[in-house]
Amino acid sequence: MRAGIVGIGRYLPEKVVTNLDLEKVMDTSDEWIRTRTGIEERRIAADDVDTSDMAFFAAQKAIKDAGITPEEIDLILVATVTPDTPFPSVSCKIQERLGAVKAAAMDISAACAGFMYGIVTAKQFIEAKVYKYVLVVGVEKLSKITDWSDRNTAVLFGDGAGAAVIGGVSENRGILAFELGADGTGGKHLYQDEYIIMNGREVFKFAVRQMGESCINVLDKAGLKKEDVDFLIPHQANIRIMEASRQRLELPEEKMSKTVDKYGNTSAASIPISIVEELEAGNIKDDDLIVMVGFGGGLTWGAIAIRWGK
Repeated sequence: MRAGIVGIGRYLPEKVVTNLDLEKVMDTSDEWIRTRTGIEERRIAADDVDTSDMAFFAAQKAIKDAGITPEEIDLILVATVTPDTPFPSVSCKIQERLGAVKAAAMDISAACAGFMYGIVTAKQFIEAKVYKYVLVVGVEKLSKITDWSDRNTAVLFGDGAGAAVIGGVSENRGILAFELGADGTGGKHLYQDEYIIMNGREVFKFAVRQMGESCINVLDKAGLKKEDVDFLIPHQANIRIMEASRQRLELPEEKMSKTVDKYGNTSAASIPISIVEELEAGNIKDDDLIVMVGFGGGLTWGAIAIRWGK
């Protein structure tokens, strides 16, 4: 039995902060942000909404979409670098709120690649027949670790959550191949001190190279070719990085998810948020071959080739 995504959901804060809003408080411009990143606006969570709140809202939707109850969840994995507190974990907090009484729970720290790490971890438990359902959440409240006076980082990030229930799927569907990786020597280019610190030039070079390579690698592992890919869902960090991955796969523009313009970089939440967006738009259908790829601080990366459907 192969593991796949059997339920999905997301949560986006109501507050929208546009590039024009940022123009008023820092030395930047709408044109500068759009041409370099593709971002036009982002969502910012209210002061009384923390990471676990957003995770809970997204998880509720994913569980409902899967057609199961919280009591059927065996394990909760939450990918985040912005937990409410160092401990208890976000996963333990939402376990209580969901009423997932039999679920084990732990957080994963792999930055923007965290959701990919979570999905791959869940896959092992499902296919080993240890667990039946694993809830994986990617969630960030990056606004609380963003220096709003630093125009190099403040324009990039947004808040949000996406969640997926991983379980067994029908024959020929599910996760066909994956790649996870890390390069700790690059950790100095993207890290948190009090706020997010980033060497944009070095991160850009790494991401353009690694995202493209990982896309090709998972297809090779799955015994597939570029022309087999129906849709690409890259981590929504920067449109130029995303375009490099699309071009590596030789896909037309309409075959790549682009939500960075509306939500900015939501780190571990960006890929599940984008999946919901594309499902609602009718751009992902059962039996489509989807490639998901992300990179993040660490430096970390991950890619998955998945045949969509339950």
